[in-house]
Amino acid sequence: MSNVRVRFAPSPTGPFHVGGARTLLLNWLFARREGGQFILRIEDTDRTRFQEEALQDMLASMHWLGLDWDEGPEVGGPHAPYFQSQRTSIYQEHAQRLVEAGNAYKCFCSKERLDVMRDDQQRRGQAPGYDRCCRDLPPAERAKQEARGIIPTIRLKVPITGETAFDDYLRGRISVQNSQLEDLILLKSDGFPTYHLAHLVDDHIMQISHVMRAEEWIPSTAYHILIYDAFGWTPPTFVHLPDILSPDGKGKMSKRKIVTADGREHPVAVREFREAGYLPEALFNFLALTGWSYDDKTELLTRQQIIEHFDLDHISRSGAKFGYDKLDWMNGQYIRMLDAEDLATRMLPFLQNAGLPADLAVSRDIAPLIRERMVKLTDAPALIDFLFAEHLSYDAARLIQKGMTRAQAQRVLAESHQIIGSAASLDEAVIEPQLKAKADEMGLKARQFFGTLRIAATGREVSPPLLGTLAVMGREKTLARIARAQEMLAALDSPDRPEQQTHQELRS
Repeated sequence: MSNVRVRFAPSPTGPFHVGGARTLLLNWLFARREGGQFILRIEDTDRTRFQEEALQDMLASMHWLGLDWDEGPEVGGPHAPYFQSQRTSIYQEHAQRLVEAGNAYKCFCSKERLDVMRDDQQRRGQAPGYDRCCRDLPPAERAKQEARGIIPTIRLKVPITGETAFDDYLRGRISVQNSQLEDLILLKSDGFPTYHLAHLVDDHIMQISHVMRAEEWIPSTAYHILIYDAFGWTPPTFVHLPDILSPDGKGKMSKRKIVTADGREHPVAVREFREAGYLPEALFNFLALTGWSYDDKTELLTRQQIIEHFDLDHISRSGAKFGYDKLDWMNGQYIRMLDAEDLATRMLPFLQNAGLPADLAVSRDIAPLIRERMVKLTDAPALIDFLFAEHLSYDAARLIQKGMTRAQAQRVLAESHQIIGSAASLDEAVIEPQLKAKADEMGLKARQFFGTLRIAATGREVSPPLLGTLAVMGREKTLARIARAQEMLAALDSPDRPEQQTHQELRS
């Protein structure tokens, strides 16, 4: 396609939702695939709901996802300004043009009159809508109202008969009977435009070729076609995107945190995904495949592959469930693709936020040990916090592996202490053969020997690879923990020890 120009035009009124991010992403992909331009425009005419912090949250989220824009805030462009609140004179001028052409009219109805009208319609069981009271006011009556100082709204003069039709790229021809439409407001009495006027004028001025937006805007598109016709402009191509559904497929995805049937709480705002330890490339990949697909089997695609393969024909016409389990799997795959340096850099803030005294060097040493066990970056602290503990807390009886005696466990600790204390280094290639040889000499399985050593060194039955962990922990701390385990096991053996000893009593 030639001259593709698409836009993302959000209203920053709250945290940047992942549904908005998906709409943004599909627009961005289309522009990049077709060699076109992607425009970011801020719809902030509703000043009572606009939040500056929401705007900054959105911009930060876009940068985190690696999504740039060719025109808009921070970068400028030939159609600046890109904040609608700074373009009100443009909308006012265009609204007046419609009035002068007879395609719109001034409405002097007060809020009180409109409230009474709606109440009456409700009592009669009628569909709500403006009764067109001011549509055909005589010029003298309009002048009288203006002389009274009443500032009117401007309404679109919708044809009363016939139908309005438009083509949607995904859904084909859609027709609406004009009798079902009302004369909607284009310009409010405070001089600010409604969405219907502002976005359309901007799309025309900014030469938008394709309007890709949520399917909730389908009912409004007939109005937009009428406005395009009133101005004598050619409409863009409309592509109404399917909704992102909740994980159970029942309705649109919530704008608040989601709790699934298993009791887990999940994020919905892009910032929350970032804080939860998801990688931007994983969320990028996942969102691209939520409502669009390259084929029926490929799930992991690089950014460049997605751009190269993206097309409008493979966008689904039905809503797509937001599968957190799939996202988790995908995120884990992306974590395992990172080299140790990259993973260490991304992991470090999560270690430090958890209160662990880690630096980049330590994070770099740890990264290869836990990469295979991580689903999200937030998993890291719980996987390695034992490394930083001054003392470990565990039941000394766990040092005695299944099929072992206490005496054997005591000897495992003694032999391990001797081997680790005298080894040239704690490199796995140096100490593993010696430890395995000692297990064979003692007639123990490696699982038993290393199980006792694992409990002594980490306090856990499951941990990152043991010998790599010992190397990161260092000789001094490792020997101290083995020595402490020997003391705990000796106390467990003591005839003065009560039958039941609490974990608190065993705590170092």
